[in-house]
Amino acid sequence: MAKTYEIDYGGRPLTIEIGKVARQAHGSCTVRYGDTVVLVTACRAPGASEGLDFMPLTVNYIEMTYAAGKIPGGFFKREGRPSEKEVICSRLIDRPLRPLFPDGYRHETQVIATVMSLDPENDPEIVATIGASIALGISDIPFAGPIAAVRVGRLDGKFVCNPSVKDRKEQDHEVDLITAGTDEAIMMVEGGAKLVSEDLLVEGLDFARESMAAVIKLQRDIIKEIGAAKLTVVPPAADEALGARVKELSEEKLRGALKIPEKIARYAKLDELKKELVEALLPEFEDREKEIKGAFGALKYDVMRATVLNEKKRVDGRGPKDVRGITCDVGLLPRTHGSALFTRGETQAMVIATLGTSDDEQRIDALSGWEYKRFMLHYNFPPFCVGEVKFMRSPGRREIGHGALAERAVSRLLPTPEDEFPYTVRVVSEILESNGSSSMATVCGASLALMDAGVPVKAHVAGIAMGLIKEGDNSVILSDILGDEDHLGDMDFKVAGTKDGVTALQMDIKIGGVTPEILKEALHQAREGRLTILENMEKAISAPRKEISEYAPRIITIQVRVERIKDVIGPGGKNIRGIITETGVKMDVDDSGKVSIASSDEEAAKKAVAMVEALTQDAEVGKLYMGTVRKITDFGAFVEILPGTDGLVHISQLAPERVENVTDILKEGEKVLVKVIEVDRAGKIRLSRKEALGETLPQA
Repeated sequence: MAKTYEIDYGGRPLTIEIGKVARQAHGSCTVRYGDTVVLVTACRAPGASEGLDFMPLTVNYIEMTYAAGKIPGGFFKREGRPSEKEVICSRLIDRPLRPLFPDGYRHETQVIATVMSLDPENDPEIVATIGASIALGISDIPFAGPIAAVRVGRLDGKFVCNPSVKDRKEQDHEVDLITAGTDEAIMMVEGGAKLVSEDLLVEGLDFARESMAAVIKLQRDIIKEIGAAKLTVVPPAADEALGARVKELSEEKLRGALKIPEKIARYAKLDELKKELVEALLPEFEDREKEIKGAFGALKYDVMRATVLNEKKRVDGRGPKDVRGITCDVGLLPRTHGSALFTRGETQAMVIATLGTSDDEQRIDALSGWEYKRFMLHYNFPPFCVGEVKFMRSPGRREIGHGALAERAVSRLLPTPEDEFPYTVRVVSEILESNGSSSMATVCGASLALMDAGVPVKAHVAGIAMGLIKEGDNSVILSDILGDEDHLGDMDFKVAGTKDGVTALQMDIKIGGVTPEILKEALHQAREGRLTILENMEKAISAPRKEISEYAPRIITIQVRVERIKDVIGPGGKNIRGIITETGVKMDVDDSGKVSIASSDEEAAKKAVAMVEALTQDAEVGKLYMGTVRKITDFGAFVEILPGTDGLVHISQLAPERVENVTDILKEGEKVLVKVIEVDRAGKIRLSRKEALGETLPQA
């Protein structure tokens, strides 16, 4: 029997319907917000997968084009591979769900969120995240939810719950955060800000928790009313005797190995210790090699965390607030428009900036309509950066997510077309080494590369990844985390910004959530680290180069009157094609009369500008022109003095003496020097050959 529940959420009804559709899924619901409708289902495999040491969860967010009343483009006319937005939204839903499954749960589990109707004013990712929590909550899948999600904006000095798309586009948002969490703690944060303070962000996160409370309470009521009994999960019992032997043989050796600062040397030593342990214990624990290795990994986890908590010492010997050594180099690649090599410890990014024209804009056929991007940031993570051998495939979810985060961090500081910077900009980050925080290295490298390319960014942007080790009430926040600290820690909190404030942040939690106090401390500690990084970056390049690369296209923008656009384009595009063919430039004319001319050859660009000006200049009274006779009549001759611009030489203005026939003086096609003697209100031009006699055109 279908049941419907409704609650006010940010001034609009949020409606949940359960039991009407997708009834063979273990849990399903449709969630409606405005006219946005998302179907969310949750299913699990009947049995646990043997041999897995991770939670096998898959989240798929799918936007169907029929939701917006559209038919897909392309030959097949159906939805294909996921778009970048779908990938990012899938990650967005996955991240707050994953930590809430119990240890030892190994059933393949899949959550599918399908956008079935799209209201352009209500984003579906918030709806999909809430639907995922409901579908899991009412199913028999063990899940320690519920969670809710909210988008927090800040308009006119006030925080807003789930601002509409229109409000976010039309008004200047200081803050734009997507937050998910339980009624006790925040689980995930993703968003950007306009150079705001850390304290303001904490206020925004508090507002998010308050906003989500009613939605979480409603879910608890729904689960209590119709939720299925949860599958019992019994975590595998640890063999205390095996654990004791592993600790006896390896604890001290592990302490020593975990003090080796270099990643490759440390990993080699750990592999050696693991191999020695297996050889030593296999006779005693026959056919239990996997359990021995598992116990070794658990001991490594405990030793590393205890060292940080008790001794305030990290794997590479740093203190909790210390940032690794940083080097910055710019202008390394001679033919690129801008390049930078950013190295922080054992993480290294080569970042390249390329300038293009409006033709290079990315055109995205989004569900809400066509979108155009003038700034793109792409992140690549080749296997050699961690010393591995893997197939080279198209970018995965991680690469797309990291690139989107870095793009959001840097984009706030980019010039706009109104700043007279009409370029399309692409930044590519090639990760050459990785040991923690390669996405934040990308932010730093992108800022350096943009300045090297001469892009007039307003300031440097730097990023830092923060970690957390928490046991009970004892916790330590770590700045600039390593890969091991990310893997064995409880939080990955990335913060990017300038000296003046935060531009982007992303937080993932691996435990049941974190308190506002920990978030506040982490944000302020991140600021300290960010300022240290910015200081190093400014030593390499402190301001954008005054000139762009000689290999970058020169874009010259001129404005013509709207009524003269037709003269630039010409009949059937004849004029603009002629300019492009003769000069080799790229040209674009918009409806406002702005003409953009781009070429890496400055002389060619100047020639094209002159040709456009010749097509659009107006006749000036008293000025001489060498014109061409286009038509002869009984009362005078029409002479073209500018491309597409004719004037009349009356028969009385042909010569000082009386002229009986115009053809006695002029012939069609003949060149003649004339002077403009009048331009009336209607734009009609009167010319005189008589007044131009004896004069010569000034040299150009």
